[in-house]
Amino acid sequence: MIKQSILITIFLLSFSALFISCSDDDDEDFLGNWISKSDFDGIPRTEAICFTINNKAYIGTGYDIDNKKRLKDFWVYDSNKDYWTQIADLPGVERNGAISFASSTKGYCGTGYDGDNKLKDFYEYDPTSNTWTTKGDFGGTARYGAVSFYTNGKGYVGTGYDDNYLKDFWEYDVDMDLWTQKASVGGSKRRDAMSFVLNGEAYVFSGLDNGAYLDDLYKYDAIDDRWLELNRISDYSDDSYDDDYTVPRYKGCTFTMNGKAYVTTGIQSSNSAETWEYNASTDRWVQKTDFEGAPRSGAVGFTIEDQGYVATGGNGGYSFDDVWIFNPTQEYESKD
Repeated sequence: MIKQSILITIFLLSFSALFISCSDDDDEDFLGNWISKSDFDGIPRTEAICFTINNKAYIGTGYDIDNKKRLKDFWVYDSNKDYWTQIADLPGVERNGAISFASSTKGYCGTGYDGDNKLKDFYEYDPTSNTWTTKGDFGGTARYGAVSFYTNGKGYVGTGYDDNYLKDFWEYDVDMDLWTQKASVGGSKRRDAMSFVLNGEAYVFSGLDNGAYLDDLYKYDAIDDRWLELNRISDYSDDSYDDDYTVPRYKGCTFTMNGKAYVTTGIQSSNSAETWEYNASTDRWVQKTDFEGAPRSGAVGFTIEDQGYVATGGNGGYSFDDVWIFNPTQEYESKD
């Protein structure tokens, strides 16, 4: 009996050590810490738009789930003082599901949905005068749920939904106020996909196509006007690197920092908090600590001075106004 007890004790100790070791490995695999900042001063909302100019973030439009109304107010965030100031409203109608991007000096917004109509109007914001100027309509069909980005001195808008899922792409010349159709994004049509720019190169990935979550990732070559398909973002290959990939989603948000891109929140069968980091040099994704706010979709992500932020969003019958920053190399610190 004594010998049997000793053997059982050794087994239990070994199992405990293995469990602790596995837990430690998980902690190492899921680095990252989220820090809460001052709440957004405007009405809580989902599916807003955001752009940054001169280290300030601008957030506006969106849908107030609590009061079931669309919005067109705009706010600017000073990260140094951690406070928000209301600025001039976007012209035109209230909307959600719009697009935005910014040059070094101006912000641009357009498209979306006003509750009855899909939109294609387009506007330019000048932060020095706090004024909006109506520009030429978006070159494609009226739509919502498109993606947008700015690179190599041009703005780009594409994909989305106009009663059909779309994959067309358009280039905007900010100086000429001119839209030119470019090569369509590769793969499937989609809405509510995500995009980011790293080292001047733009990427579009995932989204929804007729109920299917897309697991593709494309890089755009603006010089040659072509799309390059990269590795899938799910467990697609026979290699081990993607065995645990669960990146696909729609209505997620992205930001970049320190030469890497991040995607978080969005819908993965339900509202998610999963966060992933993308390394363009290896074309690999690494899972990071889950977003520490409530799981949500329709949030906005932005970068100020190489620091990534996530704000607003919605979940079921609730809209959010919280704001978070992410430190991808810091150990997780529980907020309990």
